[in-house]
Parts: sequence; structure tokens; C-alpha cells
Amino acid sequence: MATDERTATTSVNTEEASDSEGGTLSRQPSDSSLCQTEDEEDLKVALGPKMSIRQHLEIDKDDESLRRWKEQLLGSVDASQEVEEPDVKILSLTILTADRRDLVLDIPESGNPDGLWFTLKEGSKYRLRFSIKVSNDIVCGLKYTNTVWKTGVKVDSSKEMLGTFSPQAEPYTHVMPEETTPSGYFARGSYTAKTKFIDDDKKCYLELNYTFDIRKEWPE
Repeated sequence: MATDERTATTSVNTEEASDSEGGTLSRQPSDSSLCQTEDEEDLKVALGPKMSIRQHLEIDKDDESLRRWKEQLLGSVDASQEVEEPDVKILSLTILTADRRDLVLDIPESGNPDGLWFTLKEGSKYRLRFSIKVSNDIVCGLKYTNTVWKTGVKVDSSKEMLGTFSPQAEPYTHVMPEETTPSGYFARGSYTAKTKFIDDDKKCYLELNYTFDIRKEWPE
């Protein structure tokens, strides 16, 4: 993991979903949410024209506080460059839990890990941490979406607004809110999941399709 990483502020959509056999995936409640579930219709937002970094700086340049905020956001980015599509790479996923050492999972280029990707212990509290690299231009409204199925039945669906990021040499670090795995005989077993990272323009930078298990104990 690169040093001098930055962490984005998040707003979380809190949901609870039960699987068909009684297990519950739970999240800590949040005060507000910018996100909807996968089944809800997305808000229709009229986006402005694409602008270069120089154009972003030129707009409202007489507003001192706004100018300083933009400079802080952009950091050391070269403002002379022309319009380029932002490039976002999710470098790794880390599972954080007090019960065991951190589990770092590399993201395959295909976005589809082979076989079982990881195993969680039932009833355990954990967080997900992503390492995110942004290049070329500002990415606006980067969102995380995740859907989970068990035996073909959808048991969890969530979205989270990660934020707006400027390009920089060092990866950003984003830590998800704490979650608790379901527990009990019917909650154990294999799950399939689909995770996406999408911006305000509906551009998908990564789609992950994977399987994971919930077991009575952590694997050896």
C-alpha cells in the first residue's frame, strides 16, 4: 500500500436484508444518505459539459475561497493539460477485523476472481478498505454498488457515495462502514456478489463478480 494515502468522506445508505433462510446482513445506521438501492430508479441529473482542469480553475476565479478550495482539490495537477477522461483503478481490497490479521486481496484485471475469493466468520464485525488510484482528470461522484445473492436469491443490495477525487500520484484509501456477517446454521454457506464502481456519468471503472463463504470459524 502506498504511503501518504488520503481518505474520502462518505455518506452511507443503511439497509438490512434477510436471506431466504433467516440470515441478516446488517449495517450501522447513518444520519443521511445520498444513495438508493439497486431496485430504485436513479435520479435524473442534468450534467454540465466536460471541462479541462484549466477551465475548472478559471470559472469563478474572482471568488477567493472557491479558488482556494479548487486548488486544494487539484493539488499538484498540471492545469495546462487538455480534457482527458479520468482513469480510476481499484488496486486492492482489504478486509479489516479485530478477530484476525488484515486480509489483502489483489483485484484481478479481469474483475472476476477465480473460485472462492474469501471467507468470513459468522457474526463477525468487519470493514472493507479499498485502495483507489485516480489519473488524468477529476472523477466526479464515484459510487460503490454491491449486490449479494445466496442460492439465487438476492439477500443484500447497497450503494455508497465515495466522493469526488482529483488525480494524484498516491492512491486514495476508502474505508467502508462497519458490517456484521449473519450468524446461525441457515446463514452459513456460499454467496455470490457483484460490485461496481461508477461515476456521475454512469461510467463503470470496475465490475467485480465473485463468490465468498460465511463459515462458523475463520479459515486456518
